[in-house]
Amino acid sequence: MAPTDEPGQTARNAPLHDTTPPAGPPPADGGGAQGVRMPRWLPRAMVLALALVAAFQLGTWAFHQLIGLLLNVLIAFFLALAVEPAVSRMAARGMRRGFATFLVFFGLLIAVAGFFTLLGSMLAGQIIKMIEGFPEYLDSVIHWINTTFHTELRRVDIQEGLLHSDWLRKYAQNSAAGVLDVSTQVLGGLFQLLTIALFSFYFAADGPRLRRALCSVLPPAKQAEVLRAWEIAVDKTGGYLYSRGLMALISGVAHYVLLQALGIPYAPVLAVWVGVVSQFIPTIGTYLAGALPMLIAFTVSPLYALWVLIFVVVYQQFENYMLQPKLTSKTVDIHPAVAFGSVIAGTALLGAIGALISIPAVATLQAFLGAYVKRYDVTDDPRVHGHRGRGEGPGPLARVQQLWARAHNGRRGSRDGSG
Repeated sequence: MAPTDEPGQTARNAPLHDTTPPAGPPPADGGGAQGVRMPRWLPRAMVLALALVAAFQLGTWAFHQLIGLLLNVLIAFFLALAVEPAVSRMAARGMRRGFATFLVFFGLLIAVAGFFTLLGSMLAGQIIKMIEGFPEYLDSVIHWINTTFHTELRRVDIQEGLLHSDWLRKYAQNSAAGVLDVSTQVLGGLFQLLTIALFSFYFAADGPRLRRALCSVLPPAKQAEVLRAWEIAVDKTGGYLYSRGLMALISGVAHYVLLQALGIPYAPVLAVWVGVVSQFIPTIGTYLAGALPMLIAFTVSPLYALWVLIFVVVYQQFENYMLQPKLTSKTVDIHPAVAFGSVIAGTALLGAIGALISIPAVATLQAFLGAYVKRYDVTDDPRVHGHRGRGEGPGPLARVQQLWARAHNGRRGSRDGSG
């Protein structure tokens, strides 16, 4: 029975060995669970990257929201630097600094209010005069058109056409809808002026305290640099305002002479308007300054308005290319080309505000960095003075003269040989 049982048992066990699946290759990294595990530094890196992106977005949003306030603070700081000499001089005589600052700003307020009061009364009178004389102006224009172009226009037809025109109706509707926008802009401008005045008052009144607070967080060596930079900024800003005031005086006198010679009414007030607005309102100040005298001159004669326009354009070119560079280079101690470039750069970056504060800012930076630039004695070379060196040969004019002399001598020699 034994021999017959062994083959059967072997036959029954054989399929079991044949169906056993082969074992796979061993994992190379020591186990499948450990091979798919996330690195420990990756979650922290992802959280840090998301936090940095969120902080950048939040900072960008906050900067765009506060850029108006930052510009107002910047204007207030330069205004405080401008009144710093007067406030310090009054405080040195025993007056409290806060009261001295109040007196300076009160004097500026009185001057600005008086200027706009005179200007408003003049404008009101001229507007009433223009409204009353508008029919005469219209009749003269219609008469000139009929005479020149042989037409038959009448003032009554023009008035009826204007009253019943769609353009006038749409203009009235748009003007009524824009009253709210204008009121909002006016209120926003008044709030901006109040913010600038408040910050500039605190900067001027608490100037010493502000300098002490700033120097308290710096080492002694850096404190001296900060104080020197502050003093330079005060000097340059004062010099810039002095140059602007001098140019305003020159411009006012020049325009007063023209307006008085033409017989334009309110010539002194108009001259003050042109001088102040053209110098202390950047970018558009020139156009605003010249528009009002032209309008008043037009009420006298259209030809006088043309003369005023020509004089404003010519004087503006004289001021931009001759007067302003010389005064700026003397009072602010900055090259005219640098001053012109700084105004362009300031306008591109910050608009009208940048044009106003660019020159004192660049002058302050130039004077402060000048102490850290090492300078050397310039060699005594003719090329430094704009002359050519000895070894460089004659100039173009000398070469032309030599060629002309050679040609002349050659022609004379040929005539002598032929003779």
